[in-house]
Amino acid sequence: MKLLKSLIPYIIIIVVVVFVRTFIITPVKVNGTSMYPTLEGNEIMLLNKLGKIDRFDIVVVELDDDTSNLIKRVIGLPGETIKITNNKIYINGEAIEDKYGYGNTYSVEETILGEDEYFIMGDNRIVSLDSRAFGKINRREIKGTTNFIMYPFSKIGKVE
Repeated sequence: MKLLKSLIPYIIIIVVVVFVRTFIITPVKVNGTSMYPTLEGNEIMLLNKLGKIDRFDIVVVELDDDTSNLIKRVIGLPGETIKITNNKIYINGEAIEDKYGYGNTYSVEETILGEDEYFIMGDNRIVSLDSRAFGKINRREIKGTTNFIMYPFSKIGKVE
């Protein structure tokens, strides 16, 4: 009985850690160069599984046909119309400032987003495989948002 009583704090710690990692926040690794120059390969970030998703948030997406996570930036929100022409992004007919895009953004025909749909793109527009290639994504495919680098320690901190 005394042994069980002494183990209770450790059991509580383990349960809390598992709960937090499963439902609230977890580490995620950046693969490839699609988010360059904002993010680089092998950086480790914290994924926030709670909260709403806003334009220009960095999100982690798990597509049905892919086992790896994609890290991209939200460009279009539910209910909006997206069109890309002459390296300009138009949302609901108005050009937006694309301060994150690196390289030319090739044209995309007008796309209307549904109630739970988003349009995502990597910051490195030249090499990114994103909504321009595979189309809009559903909210259920988004695992969460991320904006904090944990590793390498020389880059620890918040990113836009």
